[in-house]
This record gives sequence, structure tokens and C-alpha cells, in this order.
Amino acid sequence: MAKKKDAPADSVVARNRAASHDYHIVETWEAGIVLTGTEVKSARAGQVSLKEAYAKVRDGEAWLYNAHFSPYAQGNRENQEPLRTRKLLLHAREIRKLERETDRGGMTLVPLRLYLKNGRIKVELALAKGKNAPDKREATRDKDLKREMDRARGARGVR
Repeated sequence: MAKKKDAPADSVVARNRAASHDYHIVETWEAGIVLTGTEVKSARAGQVSLKEAYAKVRDGEAWLYNAHFSPYAQGNRENQEPLRTRKLLLHAREIRKLERETDRGGMTLVPLRLYLKNGRIKVELALAKGKNAPDKREATRDKDLKREMDRARGARGVR
């Protein structure tokens, strides 16, 4: 019997690129997510958007809001509503910590990426604090400066 080739440990399905621009990331967690069969197939096909998604702790459970899972093309009546609320799977102590941090004020839960890990779909969840306009400008300026320095180094053949 031929040995099955291992898949990469983390294959990213979707990213929230705006999160690092809009928030200061304080801490991250890995959470499981409760999905239906057609949502899993849609996610594996890369038909997911985390652009406006966020998470909240409600009644001792973590929930993901506004994550858009496009309806699976070959699905039928089993397709779920694209923007439905989905439960996140975390340990109770992690949920309690997240609830304390977000209740304290100024902090929010933002999904950074959705990825496959050992055949399961996981969400990287971040505890984040919102940036104001000057912080965003400074981050953009730093990123542009780093890019220019990398280009200059590359032009001289130094890596």
C-alpha cells in the first residue's frame, strides 16, 4: 500500500488582511468552528471572507459573526445562510479570559485567518485594540519605509 503524502500543516483558507491595519493585536488563540457539510466544502474551495467578521462571548460561549461562507455550488437545500452566526470551540477558561478582557473595554475579538489543520478547519482569533488614524498612518509609513529598504538592499545584491 502506498504511503499517503502529508498535506501542509497549515493551509490558509481565508485571511483578514485589514485586521493588522485596523487593530493592535494583543494576543491570539486557535479555535475550532462548528460548520455544516456544505460550509466545510465551501471553505475548502476558498469561498470564505473574514473582511467584516468579529467574535463575541455570549452566555459563556464564543460566537463568530459576519463571516461570509459562500453557498456551495453543488449544494442544494442543505446550503446554509452565508452570514449566519457560527459557534467557536474554545476551552471554558479561555472563554472566561476573553470575556473578562472584552468586558474591560476597548478590546475586541477579531478573526485573523481561517485555515486547515490536520483536516479540521480552525480560526485564528485575536484579542485586539482598535487603532486611531495617526496610528494607522504611522504603521503605513513604517511598512513603506521597510519595503524601500528591502528594495535598496535587493538592488545592491545584499540579502
